[in-house]
Amino acid sequence: MSGSPSAERSVPEPPVAELPVAERSVAGPPVPGPIVPDVLLERALPVPEPLTDFFWRSGQDGLLRLMRCADCGYYVHPPSLPCPRCLSAAVRPEPVSGRAVVHSCTVNVQEWTPGQPPYVIAVVELVEQPGLRLTTNIVGCPPEQVRIDQPVRVAFVPRDGLHFPVFTPAPAAPVT
Repeated sequence: MSGSPSAERSVPEPPVAELPVAERSVAGPPVPGPIVPDVLLERALPVPEPLTDFFWRSGQDGLLRLMRCADCGYYVHPPSLPCPRCLSAAVRPEPVSGRAVVHSCTVNVQEWTPGQPPYVIAVVELVEQPGLRLTTNIVGCPPEQVRIDQPVRVAFVPRDGLHFPVFTPAPAAPVT
């Protein structure tokens, strides 16, 4: 490797497992998300599965829940056992803040259902952990206004006894 000893080197951040528990929760307390109307005329239902049932029902109280390892603090989504970081079986649903940013998105214009207006399909990254992402819809604004890195907040669409997490643009931070 060439270069002088004074060349800049990046220092990697410690893995989540090495951080004290108090430093893992920088996202703030969970804030209940509102119930919003569905932008989809038809929505596919998930296959019933004991490991994921909590995810589809957790919106009843307005809180988004994801699996989290009690031993190392790592969030696991989609839900799976054991923890992929430390292999612990102590993985349980835990509320998250509901805050995220749009990681990627597309506007679907194909009318799979006759009369379906265009809608946004997005991958959002939750603020709790780098790489903690889920696929969702962005609602509450025209599709052309959704942008990469846009702050969003969770909301829920109730349908068929389930609560589908979707995201809405987050209010702008107050200017000080």
